[in-house]
Amino acid sequence: MNARTEAGFGVYLHWPFCKSKCPYCDFNSHVRESVDQERWRRALLSDLEHAREKSGPRAVTSVFFGGGTPSLMPPETVAAAIETIDALWGLAPGTEVTLEANPTSAEAERFGGFARAGVNRLSIGVQALDDAALKFLGRQHSAAEALRALDLARAAFPRLSFDLIYARPGQSATAWRTELAEALALGPEHIALYQLTIEEGTVFYGAWRRSELVLPEEDAAAVLYETTAAQLAAAGLPAYEISNHARPGGECRHNLTYWRYGDYAGIGPGAHGRLTFGGEKHATRQHRAPEAWLDLVERQGHGWRQDDVIAPEQRLAEMVMMGLRLSDGISRAAFEAELGAAPEALLPSERLQRLAAEGYLVLDEAGLSATPEGRQRLDAVLGYLLA
Repeated sequence: MNARTEAGFGVYLHWPFCKSKCPYCDFNSHVRESVDQERWRRALLSDLEHAREKSGPRAVTSVFFGGGTPSLMPPETVAAAIETIDALWGLAPGTEVTLEANPTSAEAERFGGFARAGVNRLSIGVQALDDAALKFLGRQHSAAEALRALDLARAAFPRLSFDLIYARPGQSATAWRTELAEALALGPEHIALYQLTIEEGTVFYGAWRRSELVLPEEDAAAVLYETTAAQLAAAGLPAYEISNHARPGGECRHNLTYWRYGDYAGIGPGAHGRLTFGGEKHATRQHRAPEAWLDLVERQGHGWRQDDVIAPEQRLAEMVMMGLRLSDGISRAAFEAELGAAPEALLPSERLQRLAAEGYLVLDEAGLSATPEGRQRLDAVLGYLLA
């Protein structure tokens, strides 16, 4: 089995609509009073057909409905997309099919419909287990609604994940440990734990620029990160990626395809893809604006705005940036399959040696990986290694 087969082949579908825009969010998400569901369903299916024409026959190992808020999609649209993917590429029994959901009551009522449509893994944006924190984060659900949604999801889906955001203003390590303990008491298979970051163009960015929002200092944020890693590992959910923790076997297979630099088709407004065809790896990108994307699909059958061959040096940079996020790192077989050479032949040896000597990287017979200390400082490690 080669490295690309091990990475799998994923299909990502982007639903760009939300009920409201969270103040920290810089994703391609938009608030609309109404959505023509029939037009959007037809467009998504048409875009899938175009991706299949480009990719050729592949074995789909995962499907991911992201957003935006995919739990605002009608279950009928989700079912049509899954059926079309199966008809175009084929879905093996047990293929992971994830849908992101918000825990508001109206959306939670659709869980059964999504399960009947073929979704077998739900990822819920809980974000906090405290009502004051949820209000600060601009979320429209309460902590009680989140707990109820998790109960409903357990009854409907064989696999479940939820997200939390930490390093919020004024958050202490003690308070975070307590919140983590509450989360772990829910018995999760998978948790994604993200440090709050300030992204340009968001409401929080403006507040931060005006000094109205102050995040924990770097040392305090590092303590929160280390607390997270230790507490989750002790509970049997070690970090398999910088922000993602899972019980053995509970990892998100779709996201592993990204981190292992596998191929995936990106469907919907603003979606990116990586597809190998014609003997070369291509970077694809869809038109970002929802209405412009919809119009483009209806005129030409797809919403692709960019399709560029990725040069070897860029493939190396992307592969390293993604793969070093994983605790397992990048195997030698993956380097050979993607770029035809070992990591020592592709990366500056003196920089590899220095990062290894300082305890940030490990280069051995298995391949290249970042140590826990290296993953905690990965931006700096990558900036030095790939400069």
